[in-house]
Amino acid sequence: MASSFRRPRSIGRLLVALAVLMAITVTRVDANFQTSDWSLAHATFYGDETASETMGGACGYGNLYSTGYGTATAALSSVLFNEGYGCGGCYEIRCTGATACYAGSPSIVVTGTNLCPPNWAEASDNGGWCNPPRVHFDMSKPAFMQIADWNAGIVPVMYRRVSCPKTGGVRFQFQGNAYWLLVYVLNVGGSGDVCSIDVKGDSTDWISMTHNWGASFQAFANLGGQALSFQLTTCTSQETLILYNVADAGWSVGLTYEGDSNFF
Repeated sequence: MASSFRRPRSIGRLLVALAVLMAITVTRVDANFQTSDWSLAHATFYGDETASETMGGACGYGNLYSTGYGTATAALSSVLFNEGYGCGGCYEIRCTGATACYAGSPSIVVTGTNLCPPNWAEASDNGGWCNPPRVHFDMSKPAFMQIADWNAGIVPVMYRRVSCPKTGGVRFQFQGNAYWLLVYVLNVGGSGDVCSIDVKGDSTDWISMTHNWGASFQAFANLGGQALSFQLTTCTSQETLILYNVADAGWSVGLTYEGDSNFF
């Protein structure tokens, strides 16, 4: 399903610009997202060159082309997936120490968009690659082919957390109804992950949304007919971003609304 991006409406363009300047607040608990040190892991791939099997993963990002993630993605072992709180995190990965690795050890930055579940029927070092406590990346085949010969099947890699470069604002895909708002959070920059979200209607105080699964959060409240604002806090960098009037009072489920700012 094609997404429709909607920005807040106002009386005039000048009023919108002034409102954005006054309304968007970024509070930094941690100065900036810091790239982590390199660590060892392993990587496999799933699907084929079309990456069609990577669409609609456990994070809830849906069609990864239309939501902007493309094929530079990976399913994360449960240690990294962290019950969905790891969704949206970006990792630089490079193949190392194997003949299948491409010369020069090229790297690729991928986003965690899916869960690689445990396979308890197989040993952790022989088929159960995503069994805890292993750190593992099950990459899309196009991403894997950027760093190694796909015929290898599995390769040792070095990885590190990096900032997610995004264009445009944080996006909110609405599901549910006027009394149960389910929001999928997309296109998050910086550390990319989201630990908590609050929502505020024109007639309500801030309401803490509960984590549903993956990158989705929910609020059981009567929010229909109200312009909605959101406050997000990231997991890794503990940065908070407040976006006012992301969706106007005529918001509808099934649509995606875009804020006017993002994490750096």
